[in-house]
Amino acid sequence: MPSVSGRGLTAQHSRGLLLLAGTPLLTVALVLGGQTVMRRLHTPITPSLSSADLWTRYRWSINPSERREAALSLAARSADSAERSQRLLANQGWGNDPIAAVTLKQQALIAAKLGQPSEEQKRWQDLLQRFPESAASADARYQLGQTNPRLHADLFRQQPGHPAALAAAAETKTESPKQALAALHLARWGARWPGAASQLREACNRISGDGLNQDDRLTLAQGLASLGDGSAAEACLQGTPTTPASALAIGRILLRGTAEQQERGTQHLLELAINHPDDPAALEAAALLSEPLKPDPTLLDALPQALQQRSADVAAARVRLGDGANGDWANAMSVLKRWPTNPAAWQLQWDLAREALLNDQWTTAEALLNAIPSADLPEPLAARQQFWLGLALAKQDQTAQAKNVWETLVKTHPRSYYTWRAEVRLGRGDLPDLNQASASRSAALGESFPSHWEPLKSGDPFVDRLWRLGQTQEAWETWRNQQPRSDQPSNPEQKLVEGRLRIAVGDAWTGLSRLWRASLRLVNQTCEEQQLLHRSQHPHLLPEVFETASQTEAVRRELLMAIAKQESRFSPGVSSPVGAIGLLQLMPATAEELAGGTLSSDELREPTRNAKLGARYLAQLLEQWQGNIVLAIASYNAGPGATSQWVTPLLEKDPELWVERIPYPETRLYTKKVLGNLWAYLGSGRDRCDSGSQRVR
Repeated sequence: MPSVSGRGLTAQHSRGLLLLAGTPLLTVALVLGGQTVMRRLHTPITPSLSSADLWTRYRWSINPSERREAALSLAARSADSAERSQRLLANQGWGNDPIAAVTLKQQALIAAKLGQPSEEQKRWQDLLQRFPESAASADARYQLGQTNPRLHADLFRQQPGHPAALAAAAETKTESPKQALAALHLARWGARWPGAASQLREACNRISGDGLNQDDRLTLAQGLASLGDGSAAEACLQGTPTTPASALAIGRILLRGTAEQQERGTQHLLELAINHPDDPAALEAAALLSEPLKPDPTLLDALPQALQQRSADVAAARVRLGDGANGDWANAMSVLKRWPTNPAAWQLQWDLAREALLNDQWTTAEALLNAIPSADLPEPLAARQQFWLGLALAKQDQTAQAKNVWETLVKTHPRSYYTWRAEVRLGRGDLPDLNQASASRSAALGESFPSHWEPLKSGDPFVDRLWRLGQTQEAWETWRNQQPRSDQPSNPEQKLVEGRLRIAVGDAWTGLSRLWRASLRLVNQTCEEQQLLHRSQHPHLLPEVFETASQTEAVRRELLMAIAKQESRFSPGVSSPVGAIGLLQLMPATAEELAGGTLSSDELREPTRNAKLGARYLAQLLEQWQGNIVLAIASYNAGPGATSQWVTPLLEKDPELWVERIPYPETRLYTKKVLGNLWAYLGSGRDRCDSGSQRVR
């Protein structure tokens, strides 16, 4: 039977041609599909990947290194299940890749958690034998050194700054002959390590009997000074002549003490500057003596003339000793022009400009604010400068120029107190109703707290790799192991790295402090760098706690986070010198009144209870001040009674100037910081940067 034809072709011929034509199309489709699959498979493993994607790579990747990385990432997400982590990491300690050392360490820790001592010992010994130079081997020396003291000695010598070495030193018994040596190790490498303070004080008391020399006394004294105990540091010296570094450390701390201690601290710093004028510490001593708004002119005169000439701090202090903005104008502008990149000049610019603003001297304020280019200032100071420059222009009826300044500020800076006020001045920047619960629970934990990972960029490829694999504790310890002999990195770029690492391992108190200090020193950052630092300074920690408090007490979650960041840096266990406790720093009497019953300190430190009571107090303040967030926040810090005495018509007319007139410096700064935190946390979506390094929204 003949085949059915159509348009001159038989069905058989038609199918053949279709197959021939379809083959290239199929090939293209396979190539494109294969490229997509390959790109997906070769995407680096990061915490942004889902557990399902990680599992696929763990089971099916043809690359054994990728399978191990996936296993480590999955194990990090399975911390609550030691059995599952052990199964994931089984047989993954192969090869010479340094990641194998981390795998062996994880295997040992998991075996310890599961009560498998022989397996644990085997893994520690394997790690130490195969990777003696790895940072992870410090933990092997620490663990195996419990029965072999020689390994602890090796640990102190080879990895002195590693947390394992600091832990071993802090655990040395006070009656041990080696206690003084352990204390010296802590003084050099980690005076802030838990337990170090008592070790240092005990060593100072026993130092003469242990045959230690004057250099050892200086080391211990400097360590105590870094802890903020100037009196103990002085007592430890017992007449030992100070070095420039020790004199600076002790003098700096004593300046924060009683009047008598301040006098002794001043003497330490002055002697340092006179006896060692060419030492870098002398410049820092001169800066400390110049720090008060109105320093003692006799102290400045006592400094060596050559030191005075090269010190921006002394020059700025001389200007402040005049009549402020109406003083030696030429001298003030000379200091700002000579040292535009020096923090002393930045502070002088603000001191003088603020005084001019508060006295309605708008042209003077404009000139002062223009004296240092924004490019020479760290981002937070540049934002402040630009906002007030816009206001000074507006007060001179230069409305168009003021709006241009504010528009540029909003476009080129992360969300902060000053970008919010610029938005308000531009007719935008409305806040939502803060006396209400946030969006639904699912939205809060899904959309407002996105799982977003960003590279660390520490400068060390292996530390960055550990960070990428979600091994934050290992990244922190490896980074810490490589740092020079100091508790605080002096480089602002390193402060940024340390801050991010500390927050990742649960030390938000120190981490946020490091990030803030970095933000006040980093200059000429790209838009992307500014945004990364800004996001790092506004982490979404304890989301369940704040969401529960928001829903229970009808207060916006973002406001609670803004308060907690400033009050406790998200650290539930902290207490203030005046007795405030917990996440939102509540006074016990206030908390008991809010709770309607007595509370122990431990109960008040419990994060969820503390957040609920803090939210309840904020709700009351918002109601008392009819929703005025500025007054509510000022009251949270200074109390409603004090705040009520400050209310004037200026609050409605020029709220920014009203805030600058708050008579308590602590409350003034606190109010601006919390409002800035609030505006940052209320931001919708993630800030992005265009090719012109401008922020777009």
